[in-house]
Amino acid sequence: MDTREWALLAFTILGQTAAGLMIVLMIVRTFIAAKVGGELADRLTKLPLFLVVPIMALALLASLFHLGSPLHIVRAVPNIDSSWLSREVVLAVTFVVFAAIYTFLQWRKVGGESLRVVIGWITAVIAAIYIYAMGMVYMIATQPAWNTLATPLTFIAGSLLIGALGMAAGLVAGHAGLKKEEAIVVNTALQGLAISATVLLGIEFIILPIYLAYLASQGGAALQSLNMMVGSYGVVFFFRLLLLFVGAGVMATYLYRNASVADKEKTLATLAYGAFALVLVGEVLGRFIFYATHYRIGI
Repeated sequence: MDTREWALLAFTILGQTAAGLMIVLMIVRTFIAAKVGGELADRLTKLPLFLVVPIMALALLASLFHLGSPLHIVRAVPNIDSSWLSREVVLAVTFVVFAAIYTFLQWRKVGGESLRVVIGWITAVIAAIYIYAMGMVYMIATQPAWNTLATPLTFIAGSLLIGALGMAAGLVAGHAGLKKEEAIVVNTALQGLAISATVLLGIEFIILPIYLAYLASQGGAALQSLNMMVGSYGVVFFFRLLLLFVGAGVMATYLYRNASVADKEKTLATLAYGAFALVLVGEVLGRFIFYATHYRIGI
């Protein structure tokens, strides 16, 4: 891959991580707040929340290596009605602005809890639309390996998978010092995140063979992309699947089981951090393959 595609890899993975984390964070915060109150919910989600803006800022910085100049971000605005790329850029900037506002409101406790929750959910909705737009950017007729429904679906599933395990890692980081009833709620949330990760892994593993079969049936450029995936990049392809399976399958399963057992904080931390790291690396490898194996047709 050339430098511009490495920049795109960083932009998309970091953007998906920030957006997925924001979406899952609001879901988990709502669950915890309903059980033990908004104050504890804010405390337990503070660390993941404070990471959203820096991660998204790094994503936008990486995008500049592809765009070449910050002025191209401004120039994207007039084409928002006709270009998915323009929508992606505008949504990325809008997302980081709203995420910054929400983070500041939570940090300084500005306004009432209801106001902060509304801002948080608006930010999460923007994040979801942003992920969808990111996937739609690659629905290009001259790129047969990208121009399939699998592209936006895997972008969405991958983002939520990273977000779910990132949120699990954030919860175990704040696990110490909880009362018994509070720990039970957090552990229930961890179990929900573990189940979600396994389901999202299953979705990705259902999409993948259908996608590969589609490429094989199309011939031409699509088949050439398939041959590169399982040929030149076959080892990377295998390790990507292995990392996802171990992280979101095996380790998430053990995370679910141990979350129901008392005094397992260290085990939960190892499983949550390990699962997140493996899945994140797996998604990076998947995005590398995505860019490295595309084959353009036409001019």
